[in-house]
Amino acid sequence: MSDSKVYRSTTTAPVNIAVIKYWGKRDTTLNLPTNSSLSVTLSQQSLRTLTTASCADSYSGPDSLILNGEEEDIQSSKRTQACLKNLRQLREEIEAKDASMPKLSKMSLRLVSANNFPTAAGLASSAAGFAALVRSIADLYELPQTPQQLSLIARQGSGSACRSVMGGYVAWRSGTMEDGSDSLAEEVAPVSHWPEMRALILVVSADKKGVPSTAGMQTTVATSSLAPARFKDIVPARMAEIEKAIHDKDFETFARVTMQDSNSFHAICLDSWPPIQYLTDVSRAAINAVETVNRKAGKLVCAYTFDAGPNAVIYYVEEDSHKVAGVFKNHLPNVAGWDSEFGAAIKPNETGGLESKTVMTLKNGVSRVICTAVGGGPEKVDTHLVDESGKAVEV
Repeated sequence: MSDSKVYRSTTTAPVNIAVIKYWGKRDTTLNLPTNSSLSVTLSQQSLRTLTTASCADSYSGPDSLILNGEEEDIQSSKRTQACLKNLRQLREEIEAKDASMPKLSKMSLRLVSANNFPTAAGLASSAAGFAALVRSIADLYELPQTPQQLSLIARQGSGSACRSVMGGYVAWRSGTMEDGSDSLAEEVAPVSHWPEMRALILVVSADKKGVPSTAGMQTTVATSSLAPARFKDIVPARMAEIEKAIHDKDFETFARVTMQDSNSFHAICLDSWPPIQYLTDVSRAAINAVETVNRKAGKLVCAYTFDAGPNAVIYYVEEDSHKVAGVFKNHLPNVAGWDSEFGAAIKPNETGGLESKTVMTLKNGVSRVICTAVGGGPEKVDTHLVDESGKAVEV
């Protein structure tokens, strides 16, 4: 007898921005990294992916994904297929133990996903995307696996996605096993441990970046003479130092290590051949601005970090909002984004003046700001992107 029901589950998942960077793979198929990494999960009020996973006997054809209103080719995506295969196998194990359960593992999946931020703009969209995909299907399939266990699957979609299956401060342990069974995410501290952490993102460009991360990593691993020291010695020492700083809520150490690691990451990119350059004049103006703010404060009250793109992410704690974010709001008052929940509370700081050249470069190059904070992990919601008949809902 045919099952006419459309099964649905919807999840939101957050973006995370690493303070100790993941760059380089020891196994490209399994997405196994050359070094461990650590990130801050950002509030989903500001940045999130919303994904509905649905399946039904009535669905015909292969699995499908609609992302931001566009049909995606997931049949040729080895990463997506790896995630779907692993999740189906786990569901099959449950169905094998209980014959009364609906055979969801045999049904085609219809996935609909939407971001509230630009995709492929250096804002960790793949991390939130694969975390939402894995979590929504896991909920659809009623899987008992923990977030840490699911991080093993999300990692195969996008390495940094394993960190987006959890909230707060999250480490991705590189592991040593060839099968990747110990390369997983681990909570270093929950949001509640250090909820005062804030982030100001200066969006320099919403265009797709020139050198995709995977290609860039392979080039760096193959050609950079500086990379081996980073992978073997520098990152392990920094991981230990920043984890202690998080546990101690020691912002100055957190800030120093964050900036040092961002610089180290971009140094091995520049040391690759051909050289990989993600930073722009606007990025460097943001660095100058952070250095000026810290110099005027007489201590480290903010830290810049850059992923594989030109956007600056500036970390600070809430009590220093006026000293840090207030300076940027004073110089960039007309840039979109200050009207958010976090941004509206920031008062312009007219005394923290920046150099005129820095200000002009930022004014001409920053397209919007995103004011956000440390946040929680994926959340199950009732707002579905697939209706009860199985049709995608426009967002």
